[in-house]
This record gives sequence, structure tokens and C-alpha cells, in this order.
Amino acid sequence: MGETLLFSAQVVCWQKEHGRSHLPWQQTRDPYRVWLSEVMLQQTQVSTVLDYYPRFLARFPHVAALADASEDEVLALWSGLGYYSRARNLHRCAQQVVALHEGAFPATAVVLQTLPGIGRSTAGAIAAFCFSERVPILDANVRRVLTRFLGFDTDLSVVANERALWERAIHLLPHSHLPESMPRYTQGLMDLGAMVCLARKPLCAQCPVQLQCVARQEGVPENYPVKTRKLTRQSQAWWLLLLRDVAGRVHLERRPSTGIWPGLHCLPMYAARADIPVQYAFRIRELPPFLHTLTHRDLHLHPVLVEVNEQQPFNDEGAWFCSVQWSSLGLPAPIRKLLESVR
Repeated sequence: MGETLLFSAQVVCWQKEHGRSHLPWQQTRDPYRVWLSEVMLQQTQVSTVLDYYPRFLARFPHVAALADASEDEVLALWSGLGYYSRARNLHRCAQQVVALHEGAFPATAVVLQTLPGIGRSTAGAIAAFCFSERVPILDANVRRVLTRFLGFDTDLSVVANERALWERAIHLLPHSHLPESMPRYTQGLMDLGAMVCLARKPLCAQCPVQLQCVARQEGVPENYPVKTRKLTRQSQAWWLLLLRDVAGRVHLERRPSTGIWPGLHCLPMYAARADIPVQYAFRIRELPPFLHTLTHRDLHLHPVLVEVNEQQPFNDEGAWFCSVQWSSLGLPAPIRKLLESVR
């Protein structure tokens, strides 16, 4: 118990003196704003979120505004953040908060987890920051801090081991002055992972818990966390049909609900150049190919501009859009950039 109290107290004190306090979502206990930031920050750099967060709030200042929006409006604002299932879950979650909870986010992590797109760690962050509930979080940064401090060397690819780490995380939580200590402790763990306990070359000399850290005592902090299951990186080539009429309208179709860019509007994609239909064209031009990198996949994209005299009944999967129309659609970031470059 003594080591547990010392750990949480050291994290709280360090955060107060050295942690981050300038981020816009740190200046509020509004669950809507905290939830929005937590979802945006999943697998996305803080610097990127700092650009999207204020624009999203300007368009959707509260949960009811987000719930009332169309999915395309939400996806259009999300374009470029990636992992678009987050945006669809965000929209569904807002609708459920309005429909099932009278527009107020639940005050406990257990109930928050019943909402779309809110897992255990996100629920814990909202509950700790906004309601000072004594619950843990375990995002990637915090997982790294805790496994190193504890010397937790079991494989986190195994569900039982991940569950065991959650239990250890609960024991490390503060026990007193929760209205102040829980938000600051939770933020402190995030800050340590982002600023000190780095994945490579951690700054152990700056860490407030260095004397008790098992990984530092062993001299191998970069060996933690242990996770043997790794995703294999893939490389794919796709040909993009940029079908455009003389008025500048382009043909877009909605992607399937699974696979790359699910549910977004996109140029038709083909596995080979020969598959692109050109029977209506009066001009064909291959545009410079480019690489788009996803988390575990490299997409080599080859756009082909096919110009036609008038809109053709191309297929039943899509429709024609002028620039004003497609600008407001949910488009993958590389497709939006491509369309803007050939306007």
C-alpha cells in the first residue's frame, strides 16, 4: 500500500509542476469536450488534433448539434484524421446520449462503456477527468509507463495478461482528495508517457518514479511493454478513375462498409490500369502516382483523369458532384487533395 500511495502522489505532484496544462481540452470538465478530445487522440498526434478540435467544436458546439448532423457532415469535418470508424461511432454515440440520456453524458465509466466507440480506457478518462471517479485508463502511453514501473513482463497479446494489468492499474490509483487527484493523476500518466517515458530512449532521469521503476533498475526500459503479436505491413497498388465532365463535375461512389475508407465517398478504384472504363472519353491523362501510408498498409495510388463531354450513366454505385458538393462530403484525405489539385 505504501508504494501504491507513493506512486500516485509522485505522479500528481509531478504533473502539477511539469505536466501539460495548455491543451484546450484540459481547461474544461465538460464531458462532451473531453470525450471529443479522447476520441480524436486515439492513434493521432496531439499536434494534428489541435488543428481539428476547434473546427469540430465550432461546427458542433454541443452533443445535440453533433447528434442532429448528417453522417456526411461529420465525415467531411473528420477527413484527414483517419480511422473513420471513430467518426461514425462519434456520431452514433452523440445520438444515443441525446436519445437515451437526455443529452447528458453518464457519470460513471461502467455506463459510459455502453455507448458506441467508448472502450474501457476512454470511459475511464472521461469519468476521471469530468467526474473524478476512481477508475484507471490504459492507453498506449499509460500502458508503457505502468509496465515499466511494475516490471510487468507478461505478453499483453494475451487477454488474461491485459486483464491482470488493468487490476494492477486499479491498485495504483489515488485514494484521497479525488476531486483534484484523479484528474491530475490521469493527466500525469498521459504526460509521462508522452514527454518522459518514451517508446525509444526514455528520459528516465526526469521521471518522478525512477527510483521505484523496475525497468530502470533492470536497465532495459525499452523491453516493455511485452507484446509478441505484430501486424504484418502490406503494400497494395490501386488505380483511381477521376471521371470528369466538361462542367468540372466528378463521379464519386460510396465505399463499402468494410475495408479501406469504409463508408466514405471516393473515386472508383481498380486493381489494374486495364480495368478502367474509357469508352466515353474524349481525353485520357495519367496523373502522377503517389504513396498514401496507412497504419499497416502502403497504398500506391495511380490516378487516371478521364474527361467526358457530358455526365454518363457510369454505374449505379455513385453520382456526379460539382466542387461545392464534393467539398462537403466525407472524402479520404488523399482523394480530397487529389480533387483539389485538378480543379
